[in-house]
Amino acid sequence: MPLVRFDMLKGRSPETIQQILQITHEVMVAAFDVPARDRYQIVHQHEPYEMVVEDTGLGIPRTDKVVVISLVSRVRTVHQLKQFYANLAERLSAAGLVDKNDLMINVSFNSDQGWSFGQGKAQFLDGSL
Repeated sequence: MPLVRFDMLKGRSPETIQQILQITHEVMVAAFDVPARDRYQIVHQHEPYEMVVEDTGLGIPRTDKVVVISLVSRVRTVHQLKQFYANLAERLSAAGLVDKNDLMINVSFNSDQGWSFGQGKAQFLDGSL
């Protein structure tokens, strides 16, 4: 049930974007042990002047292929998060889709009360899920 947002500069092909989303989903399912149909992904493409992604002084070189992935999710363990970060970077890089230096990931946590999947209902709270 994580909600995943992808921010990137305009210019990638639809096929490339679909591959990035698919790999991210596969890695998330494996790392977080979520059902395969818990897939909520949104892509935002930006003009170059709309994204500034620096390196927090870590010396990480960035290119115009940078991708920022932001997740909202239930709380995950440190092990799950490290596994997700490492495996996602490896898979996207190995597929030639996103260089490890161009991948930034942010995870924010919420609880069951923070979700409604439709119909104005709180499915986690009313026992639907």
